[in-house]
Amino acid sequence: MHSPDGDLVRRLRDAGCVFAEEEAALLAAEARDAGDLARLVARRVAGAPLEQVLGWAAFAGLRITVAPGVFVPRRRTELLVAEAVVLARPGAVVVDLCCGTGAVAAALAAAVPDLDLHAADLDPAAVACARLNLPVTPVHEGDLFTALPPGLRGRVDVLTANVPYVPTAAVALLPPEARQHEPRTALDGGADGLALARRVAAGAPEWLAPGGALLFECGEGQVPAALALVAAAGLAARQVTDDDRGAVVVVGTRP
Repeated sequence: MHSPDGDLVRRLRDAGCVFAEEEAALLAAEARDAGDLARLVARRVAGAPLEQVLGWAAFAGLRITVAPGVFVPRRRTELLVAEAVVLARPGAVVVDLCCGTGAVAAALAAAVPDLDLHAADLDPAAVACARLNLPVTPVHEGDLFTALPPGLRGRVDVLTANVPYVPTAAVALLPPEARQHEPRTALDGGADGLALARRVAAGAPEWLAPGGALLFECGEGQVPAALALVAAAGLAARQVTDDDRGAVVVVGTRP
């Protein structure tokens, strides 16, 4: 398609798209013809996340396939990837729980050679999407550790888990494109936002190799509680903060 016209930009701006010019250019580039562009714009104006409309998201230098109804990878999660890359030597056993699109696992595979990589998610739509982004990586469907092959128990060097951490009461305050178009299970972290993090940390020691590490995101105000729950699981806890990305990652290392 040609460059977007002013009417398209105005439609997007009127719909509340802050970066209307950039979005218009991306939609025009993605469209096969004028009719396809009209369909894409209609979906975006109706509130669907831009990445779900385009069918992809930019993440850690990759183009990640994003299917409708699947959680859109956030740029702040690149901090989780960066920390995991530091810990994952070539040939390491790496597991990405709550994998969503598989963005974290795909970024790790691109950055570190020869990983023994596994991904898992509870949501069948997310698993199907992750399998598109991870064509040579086993993507398991199930609830946290129950999805994993038993042979991984005690062997995992790096365990990433992009757990939901929005407190239940705050889900209603999220932008409509998140709460209306992404699965509730990928957003709602329970009463204090740390319900899934608590379950992952509690189960992690059984799956981590000696010296292996668990990494997950949390909100800035959740850091003390997140460090405490990691310590309660018997892991050495620390935090990593990136103010530019607005991201906090908690790392728990098995002794």
